[in-house]
Amino acid sequence: MEKRLEDYVVTIPDFPEPGIMFRDVTGILQDADGFRLAVDQMCGLVEDLDFDVIVGAEARGFIFGAAMAYKLGKAFVPARKKGKLPRETVQVEYALEYGTAIMEMHKDAVQPGQKVIIVDDLIATGGTVRAIAEMVELLGGEVVKMCFVMELAGLNGRKLLEGYDVASCITYEGK
Repeated sequence: MEKRLEDYVVTIPDFPEPGIMFRDVTGILQDADGFRLAVDQMCGLVEDLDFDVIVGAEARGFIFGAAMAYKLGKAFVPARKKGKLPRETVQVEYALEYGTAIMEMHKDAVQPGQKVIIVDDLIATGGTVRAIAEMVELLGGEVVKMCFVMELAGLNGRKLLEGYDVASCITYEGK
């Protein structure tokens, strides 16, 4: 029987705190077949879309987004935590569970009118990807889709991303 993408995800109960079921994506990455399956499924989410650029969220969004960009012949842009990019950047601050964080992209990473797909390994609360979408729009780009390997539906990330086309390969009902 062929393995499903879910079969490669390792679930760790009570991490980082009691009651949380941590879904570890590294089980996908450390198996060649699992990684290929994830990239193929992610590419399948965008196969009928017209787009120019894939933006990957630090850090695991880099892995999946870059592989997708290579396979689809598209440009790849990293969205990073503050202070990691060497040239002039745009930045957006967003809320975390405790406090805030800042995401940045180079000012020339997305050109006005370009159509963009944002990629990350996981959608939880949606804050990181929402900040990336705001940066893409500040630069004049259009977000045409947001793609995730996994979704934790219990954290309601889609609510923060209302108005965007959001897709995930795996959905877990809990947190």
